Amino acid sequence: MTHVVQSPSAATASTTRERSGTLASLAVLFKLRVVMLLLFAALGGAMLGSGGAPSLGELALLAVTGTLSASGASALNQYVERFKDADMKRTRRRPLVTGQYNATVVFAVASGMIAASLILALLAGNPALAVFLGLGAFIYVGVYTIWLKPRSVWNVVIGGAAGSAAVLSGGAAVGAWNDPGVIVLSLLLFTWSPIHFWALSLAYRADYARAGVPMLPVVTSPRWSIFWMVAHAIATGAFGLLLGLDRSLGVLYLLPVIPSTVWLLVESARLIRDYTGPRAMSVFKVSNIYLSLILLAVVFATLI
Repeated sequence: MTHVVQSPSAATASTTRERSGTLASLAVLFKLRVVMLLLFAALGGAMLGSGGAPSLGELALLAVTGTLSASGASALNQYVERFKDADMKRTRRRPLVTGQYNATVVFAVASGMIAASLILALLAGNPALAVFLGLGAFIYVGVYTIWLKPRSVWNVVIGGAAGSAAVLSGGAAVGAWNDPGVIVLSLLLFTWSPIHFWALSLAYRADYARAGVPMLPVVTSPRWSIFWMVAHAIATGAFGLLLGLDRSLGVLYLLPVIPSTVWLLVESARLIRDYTGPRAMSVFKVSNIYLSLILLAVVFATLI
């Protein structure tokens, strides 16, 4: 029998690839890109609620609890949808679909992460933060994933409240969840979510239809879907501009927000003439950039 001895460098490279693959699959399982966006939204709420001066302790608590809650909810979302994910090209390689991780273990770990986030917030003496962390997870998993997504065309409209809860959790972390600026930013997240998800579902219309998910572009005509997308884009842009009235923002905030709002509206309106997959993906990407610019403007304008 011939034994192949692997060189130290080859063994190290193999181990590195395995670790890289594991980290990549965990990033998919816990939707870390989405989690980072939600944490960014929470930071925006914290900056607005504190007038740009949150304490390091408040930010640390928000980062830890927000990561636990959002990551846990994301994993539970994939636990619930693992069978439908197998029917969609976009999601069929997710780790619970491929069997890379045991579904029961993931359910237990994800549930524990959400529970841990609530316990930590309560131990820190911030019940309002615990409420909004729990509300966000409940809306995303219970209301959106389990109840509305398989049944209602308005699933992402109501589900958008999960993003609003992230902003409100940021405000709660600094004791100001009911600050007017925090409220307006949470409303912006609420109207932004449908544009984002409807653009994606328009681009992957056949995929969602195959899985039996009643997204708006699947069950209605593209033009009717685009009407609602443009309407939500207008509402999102209005909230983005209204936020400029906040005393801690002003002109410095509006300088990047005005042109980016025009960009979002123009890109959305272009769907009226061209609602092909590439155009829909363009709106999806622009919506991501728009929200990132809004949140960056909020953070920098409150700091300066």
